[in-house]
Amino acid sequence: MSSSVLLEYYGNVALITLNRPENSNVLNKSMAHDLLSAARTCEQSSAVRAVVITGAGKNFCFGGDLRGMLSEIGSVKNHLLELTADLHAAILTFVCMPVPVIAAVNGAAAGAGVGFVAMSDLALCAESAKFSLAYTGVALTPDASTSFFLPILIGRKRAMDLLLNNRVLMAADALDWGLVNEVVADNKLLQHALSLAERLASGPRNSYAKTKKLLSMSHADLAVHLDLEREVISTQASSAEGLEGMRAFLEKRSPRYDI
Repeated sequence: MSSSVLLEYYGNVALITLNRPENSNVLNKSMAHDLLSAARTCEQSSAVRAVVITGAGKNFCFGGDLRGMLSEIGSVKNHLLELTADLHAAILTFVCMPVPVIAAVNGAAAGAGVGFVAMSDLALCAESAKFSLAYTGVALTPDASTSFFLPILIGRKRAMDLLLNNRVLMAADALDWGLVNEVVADNKLLQHALSLAERLASGPRNSYAKTKKLLSMSHADLAVHLDLEREVISTQASSAEGLEGMRAFLEKRSPRYDI
């Protein structure tokens, strides 16, 4: 596994760290592949009884690597199809694995970063954390399970507010809306998440697994939905509108959409 995703063990707890801190842990194809590898390693290990996902550095995850997408001239759609194939397979693995998965959100979570929070069984965030979908801000569409889980977690109207208005949700609002379970002091976030994971890891494994399976039955359409997200975002990103939205963002200018 490359260094874009770190996998460490604390007893029966697996700590997965998104590790591109110099780029706010934006997702590229390598990170998506490594995340899937880490997820499958945890799923297949009988020793792992809880998983914590966090980000290295100041931020949790800024979403997709727009610069990386645009660098593959003429291949934006194929680039995203490859990236989301691994990314969505990783999300399905986390959702279906029989152990609790906890997101520990440090700093900002945007785009797919919010997807990691939404798909987790439990989510904690730092007091300084903030959440933004940001997709339509660059003329893209949701991926990483965001359009599946957000309406379930926070309701359709609030989900549409985040997706259409690109509203930034602060930690207290994320707690109030039901996106996270708890807000923790910045300097105590990771230790608190690991302590929670250790407590769950020492609990009744089969009871937790069967409870998680029962709740996951309502997600029977998740795989189909992820495939739809994958096709839609890859097509939109390669369109003239999508390309203009991403380029304008990277060039720090107002987009010029052909209306």
